[in-house]
Amino acid sequence: MNKFLQRMKARWRRLTNVSIMEIEGVKIDTTAGKLPRLVRSALFNETYESAERALITSLLKPGMRVVEIGTGIGFISLIATRICGERNVISYEANPSLEHIIRGNFALNGLEPTLNMKAVTVSGEPITFFRSDNIISSSLYDRQRQDEKILVESDALRDVLMRHDPDVIIMDVEGAEIDLLAVEDLGNVRHMIVELHPHIVGEDKIDALYSVLEARGFRVRAKIHKTVHFARSM
Repeated sequence: MNKFLQRMKARWRRLTNVSIMEIEGVKIDTTAGKLPRLVRSALFNETYESAERALITSLLKPGMRVVEIGTGIGFISLIATRICGERNVISYEANPSLEHIIRGNFALNGLEPTLNMKAVTVSGEPITFFRSDNIISSSLYDRQRQDEKILVESDALRDVLMRHDPDVIIMDVEGAEIDLLAVEDLGNVRHMIVELHPHIVGEDKIDALYSVLEARGFRVRAKIHKTVHFARSM
C-alpha cells in the first residue's frame, strides 16, 4: 500500500475513533480503552503483527494443524483459523486479562479456535506470570520490572505436542521461547514461526537457541525483523 495513503487512512481512523477494523479478512475490536494505545495505533497503521502475518500467510495451507502459544488479542489465531479451519487451530494464552478481548474478537468473526487460558511450560506445573500494565508485554519471563505477579496454570509443551500433533507452532512469548524450544522432542512439528526477543534475553541466548534448533534439523527459511520461520524436513 502507498505509504501516504496508509498514513491518511490511519489518521482518519484516529479522527473518527474507529471501533472495528478489518485486516487480512479478520475483524478486530479497536474500541477506545479496550487495547493498549500502542496496539491500537499499530492496528490503525496496519502494522500490527506485520511480520507474523506475512510469514503465516505464506506458509499455512488448509488442513494444517497449528498450535499457537501467546495468543495476545486473538488476531494471528483468527488468521490461522481462516486458512486452516477451526478444528485445526489450538491457542494458548497465559494472561487472564486478555480472555474477554480474545473471545470478543472470535465472536466478531464468527470463528472459534480452541482457546486455552493457560501458559505452556516445560514442566506443566503452575508458574508465576508477570502481568504488565501494557498487557501485550506480559510474560512468563521476569523482565525485572514492577509487573504484577500472578500464578497461572500451565500445560507441558511435551503434552501439548502429543495431544495435538501440530504441523506448525506459532510462538510469541516475550522471552520464554528460550526455555520452551530447548526441549529435546518437538514431535512432528515441521515449521515454527517464532518472534525472538534478544532485547529481553540477550543475544547470547538467541545464538544458543539457533544452534540447538539447527542441531535438531531446523533451518531458517525466512526472517522478518525479529520473527523467524524455522523449517525442517521430516
